[in-house]
This record gives sequence, C-alpha cells and structure tokens, in this order.
Amino acid sequence: MKTEHILIMRFSAMGDVAMTVPVVDSLARQYPDVRITMLSRPFARPFFEYMPQNVGFMEADVKNEYYGVKGLNALYRRLTAKNFTAIADLHSVLRSDYLRMRFNIDRYRVQHIDKHRAGRKMITSQTDKQLVQQPTAFDNYADVLARLGYPVKLDFRSIFPPEGGDMSRLPEDMRMEKADGEVWIGLAAFAAHTGKIYPPEQMEKVIGLITARHPKCRIFLFGGGPAETARMNDWSERFDRCVNASARLGGIAGELIMMSHLDVMVSMDSANMHMASITGTPVVSVWGATHPYAGFMGWGQDPANAIQADMPCRPCSIFGNKPCLRGDYACLNSIKPETIAGKVDEVLNKKR
Repeated sequence: MKTEHILIMRFSAMGDVAMTVPVVDSLARQYPDVRITMLSRPFARPFFEYMPQNVGFMEADVKNEYYGVKGLNALYRRLTAKNFTAIADLHSVLRSDYLRMRFNIDRYRVQHIDKHRAGRKMITSQTDKQLVQQPTAFDNYADVLARLGYPVKLDFRSIFPPEGGDMSRLPEDMRMEKADGEVWIGLAAFAAHTGKIYPPEQMEKVIGLITARHPKCRIFLFGGGPAETARMNDWSERFDRCVNASARLGGIAGELIMMSHLDVMVSMDSANMHMASITGTPVVSVWGATHPYAGFMGWGQDPANAIQADMPCRPCSIFGNKPCLRGDYACLNSIKPETIAGKVDEVLNKKR
C-alpha cells in the first residue's frame, strides 16, 4: 500500500505562512503515519524546524529559480518525484493555481483554500458594512485538510517546549538571562502597509511610558528594512532599556527563540504578531485599517488584548494596503499611547 504523503503549499506572505504552523503541527501529531511536506519560500524554513518527524520542509524560490511557467513546470517535475498522494493548496494564487491544475490533470487528490471573499467584502464595505467574524485562517487551512480526508483538532501551543527556545543557539551577545524581577517585552512597531502602522512618534511615547512604569524591563525591538532599522537604532540609543534585537539575532530562527522568552509582545497586525503567537507568547496587538474579524488574529491570542478604535469606516481593508478614505488614519492616530502601555501592564500583571 502506498504511504500517504501530503503536499501542503503556501508561498507567502510571512504572517500567512506562520499561520499554517498550528494546523500543520496538529495534523502531524494526529496522523503520525502520514508523511507531510511543507512547500514554501526559503525564508519559512525556521517555522517548521521544530515539527514532528513526519514533517519535512521543501523550499521553492518562485521569484527566481522557479519563476514563470517554465520555472513552475520544473518545480512540478521535482514535486511529482516525491510520490505525493494528496495536495493541499493553502494559498490559491496564480503560482499555486498552476501547480494545482497540473496535479488535477494527473489525477491527484487536490483541494484548495476558500478565502471567503464575499464575507470579507461584507466587513470592508463602506455602504452596507456588516461586521461579522469571518472564518479564521486556521479554520480555512484546516478545512482544506478535512476535505482531503484529514480532519484535525487544532490543539497547538508552541513550536518550543514550555521553557522556550534554546538560547544557546543565539549570537553570544544575545544569550541573556532574565534578572530577578526583570520583564522582557518585545516591540514590533512596523508592518508592510501604512494602514497597519501606529505612528512612530506615538510609539516612542509608548516606550517612554513602559520604561517609566517598569524600570527593570528590557525592550527587544523587532523589524527589518532600512527605515525601520534606522528608527529602531535611534530608539536603542536613546532608551537604555531598548535593544534592536532583529539587528543582532541574524534572522527568523533567532527571532523566534527570543520571542519565546518574552513576557509580552507589542505588535501591529503583522508577521511579528504571528511569529510571537506560534512561540506561545501573549501579544498586545494594535489594529488600524484592518480588523481581527477578517480572520487574522494571532494563534491563541486573547481578543481582549487587541487594541482598536471603534470607527464606522473600520475595517476598510483586509490587508491594510488601501489608502485611508478619510485621509488622516484616525483609526491609528486616535489610539493613545497610554492605552497601549496600559494593556501591557494588564498582561504583565496576569503573569505575576
């Protein structure tokens, strides 16, 4: 009898790939005799490093090595050599659609994600908005597997054991021990789109409030890109308790380990929210143009820790990539720094 072997495809974005982790991990543990291969872009490998042994990772650089139809045909030939018995497309974009078409022609068992576009349109409409919780990305991913014949109970906690990731794997200057009474706070102040970024000047006030209220804290800054790095370096120089963690950790693998040791993370609706979530760290999330009802809240996060302004135009975008209808991003600018700092206090008090 042919060994069951599932191919799961999700190429991007980083946060969406991170959101596959609770589903793939649950699948692997509940079906230990089934082989699972996760196909994604190279950056995603660290997300799956700590999976059960029946999970493998296969990288595909679809923007270079496997670019265009010729590249996808080469990737398809590589995939067919793996003897898959079922294909789960968790992305459903042109690239994965093409691969899925090839698998369908060759009579593989294939299912793809339902993105519930009608529901998303309903919650972002400006004329007849109906703010109704949509199925989460986790639900949508699990639904694909169920239609393939692998229903899963989502019981994931963290990619790491309860004590967190192995700090000895970090660069030497980041192998820290938490001092007695010290709290570690992560801060990911940026996102891919303006509609999801709390004003940096206001975030600077948040840092000031947190360090004043928690003089023994350490604040680890996460983010990338030249402009973000410059801002984080500036904060690190001006606030004694801040360190630009991303500049020192050397990539996603180290960031995940560090996040697993935080007491709380402050993040936008961004990949960092999802990265912290899959390490079991509580997240205070700040939402602007987007909304948790679209289905992208971090895994296991308390909805009470989502900070958002109650405005009739919100959400105006599923991904935060549309210009502000008002022109002033009031959904973000109206959130007071004291509100964010206060929510951090609440999370830390619960952990004491």
